[in-house]
Amino acid sequence: MSTSILYHCFGIVGYSYLRSYYENGEMIFAIEHNSESLMCPDCGSADVIRKGKSPRTIQTLPIGMKKVFIDIEVQRIECRECSCIKQVKIGFADERNSYSRQLERFAIELSYKMSITDISKYLGMCWDTVKDIHKKYLGKKYSKPVLKDLEMIAIDEIAVGQGHKYLTVVMDMATGAIVFTGDGKGSEALEPFWKRLNRSNALIKAVAVDMSPAYRKAIENHLPQATIIYDHFHIVKAFNDKLSDFRRTLYSQMKDEEQRKVLKSTRWLLLKNPENLDEAKNEQLRLEKALEINKPLAIAYYMKEDLRQIWNQANKSDAKIKIKSWIEMAKCSGIRMLEKFSQTMKSHINGILSWYDIRISTGPLEATNNKIKYLLRQAFGFRDMEYFKLKIYAVHEAKYALIG
Repeated sequence: MSTSILYHCFGIVGYSYLRSYYENGEMIFAIEHNSESLMCPDCGSADVIRKGKSPRTIQTLPIGMKKVFIDIEVQRIECRECSCIKQVKIGFADERNSYSRQLERFAIELSYKMSITDISKYLGMCWDTVKDIHKKYLGKKYSKPVLKDLEMIAIDEIAVGQGHKYLTVVMDMATGAIVFTGDGKGSEALEPFWKRLNRSNALIKAVAVDMSPAYRKAIENHLPQATIIYDHFHIVKAFNDKLSDFRRTLYSQMKDEEQRKVLKSTRWLLLKNPENLDEAKNEQLRLEKALEINKPLAIAYYMKEDLRQIWNQANKSDAKIKIKSWIEMAKCSGIRMLEKFSQTMKSHINGILSWYDIRISTGPLEATNNKIKYLLRQAFGFRDMEYFKLKIYAVHEAKYALIG
């Protein structure tokens, strides 16, 4: 093995190759400092006196399936210029690590395609060591997201564990990057974000959120100039939840067994968009039968379909007419569920119509939330919440199969 291979293959400069040998299935290369490369680690002077050596073994890039180690005796020196007595810097590895910088970069590259468990098995490294390598890399790149260029954001929460454990996440709508993760949900979780945002002097024009009163109040207090857009995904989802509960109540009140059979197992048919009904499974026919036997359910279902049309109008004026018409029909339906939902729509009408001014929604954030949930499933949860948050900041760049 030549000294040039040390440089080109392992990034080792300023050392000479001595010998190589095999031990317990591992390949070990012994190297030594070149005399001309010895210099003071503090002042950089080459006027030094040798003061003994300290043996050190450093893992580096594997060759095939063989683990490779560099065996070196690190020189201790006394500097005639500054009088310090220290070990010289190795250069190809951090003084606190038992692995080389080349191996560290290799582990980071593998993390884009492999799980931490797979990397640790392949490289023969401890699982925690591989995790710490990846965590340090993510920390350098993503720990402090830049907020000064933010103009439009989306806010939502995601369940990340048992016992109602949540994270509140904020997305930059321009880049799709997560710029903040807060513990819990509601306005309290956003307090650190508002502080960082004030220091950044960012000018937020619009915020896409669900209809949570807590979010609304927090945004009005901290971003009074921003336009609030109530996301249509959450509005339709909220109505679907009410419709599902309404069907369940009607089912429990039914006495006729034949009608109960027809209504049973129709929940997903009611929630599906008409264009998504499967003809092969006779879903359209089953839905029609369920609607025929119960007029209030039919009214609620067709009101759901009419609700979706609010966001399909040609302009804001038409949408305003449509939403007011929907609210009036819901109020006059005589169905308590629709009456209550009409009040919700009326109190949020300005934020709903704001979508026609600035067409953003939490849809991209919902897609990112699904990636985050996939991370959780792949990793069977995360013990290190700081590491998990760093992976969330990096998830928008994932073009590969997400690995936990």
